[in-house]
Amino acid sequence: MDSLIPSIVIDHPNGSAMDACFTAFDKDGDGRLDLAEFTLICRALFRNDRGHIYDVPAERLEQIFSVFDTNGDGYIDRDEFKFCWNQWIKTIVRPVNAFLIVDVQNDFISGSLDISNCSAQQKGHEILEPVNNLLDTVDFDAVFYSLDWHPSDHVSFIDNVKMRPLDETSPIDADSAQVFDTVIFAGPPPMKQRLWPRHCVQDSWGAELHKDLKVMDNGIKVYKGTNPEVDSYSVFWDNKKLSDTTLNAQLKMKGTTDIYVCGLAYDVCVGATAVDALSVGYRTILIDDCCRGTDFKDIENTKEKVVSSHGVIVQSNEIKAMAEGRDRRPELGYKLAMELKNPDSVLSQRNGYRVGE
Repeated sequence: MDSLIPSIVIDHPNGSAMDACFTAFDKDGDGRLDLAEFTLICRALFRNDRGHIYDVPAERLEQIFSVFDTNGDGYIDRDEFKFCWNQWIKTIVRPVNAFLIVDVQNDFISGSLDISNCSAQQKGHEILEPVNNLLDTVDFDAVFYSLDWHPSDHVSFIDNVKMRPLDETSPIDADSAQVFDTVIFAGPPPMKQRLWPRHCVQDSWGAELHKDLKVMDNGIKVYKGTNPEVDSYSVFWDNKKLSDTTLNAQLKMKGTTDIYVCGLAYDVCVGATAVDALSVGYRTILIDDCCRGTDFKDIENTKEKVVSSHGVIVQSNEIKAMAEGRDRRPELGYKLAMELKNPDSVLSQRNGYRVGE
């Protein structure tokens, strides 16, 4: 039983795979799966590449089971299992993976906003080797590079703070404002803004990807922070969610299920991107040793947000087995099951299936 499910998916390319799996786990032969039989599926499914079984809490098993027991009779029949097989099991065993490398740009590594000068004193160049190694060794279905791409009059630059009126509620006035302070610009509506050194100005050396970062021939660049009036930490959309980038449309076009996120800075743009990926509905993996940040407390807060939203945080040496479907994490399986209940989720829409079909 250890490798039964992945071998069934791989060795039975047609409809017989689903029937073979259902029959294998229908222990009493009654033509339906109860919770105990479904639990055996989960024990076979959620393992690493060395056969270690990941524990799934009973409450979560029941929640996942209920997603596929659409008529609520306490069993998953063959028709209900079709949805489970096509949208859940096959995705877990054969994910479609995107690698998203966030803002590995000169200014954040050795330029005007070198993160080693921030409180955590982490060195951005240290992620180059593990990121490049992943690009060399893992066959991702898509690779994206995001770039901060600011106009010279961008609202986040400390030297532009007097270009726009501050709200009367701003804790700091323009004359007193310093780098890393937070001010409130006048609305409507009023807008909080952390002030940064001038960085990643469009077409400047500081905005270029670092020369030692491997750029894949088929890599896709995504530009953010292009609106002078609003900052953009997330690679999905700006901080006020007024407009989105090209990222989500391209992920959907490629049928992406899993997003591996890394880059600079851990607690700013990387964190915002990972949280947004989870909120949109993607299974999201944050690569810890391929990130560096600005503040230790904020980095820990980022990790807590990702885990509480059913993402996972791993090291780069774990990625290859996960991307190939040999290391299957229950947190991501749970995330997928919960998304399948939401008709607006990108994972629910991916193959046009709906619960109960």
